Amino acid sequence: MQARPPPHVADLAEVRGMIETALPGAEVEVTDQTGTADHLHATVTAPQFEGLSRIDQHRMVKAAVRERFDDGSIHALSLKTSAPS
Repeated sequence: MQARPPPHVADLAEVRGMIETALPGAEVEVTDQTGTADHLHATVTAPQFEGLSRIDQHRMVKAAVRERFDDGSIHALSLKTSAPS
């Protein structure tokens, strides 16, 4: 039996950058919730969220980091999103 390679680990700065690239002008904070770097929390305030439902806001953020879900770096991402006040 072959040993499995270690799982990918999310780089918090990279994840933040992915969101900022997808949502220019956004204020983004990403934290590791469990110490394993695969269960993350992001707080995102972006002008692109104006007039959108919370679900659509979350879809935009998750689309920005889809690649990290697909490669297993992120297992869970909780979100707090809002448009600037």
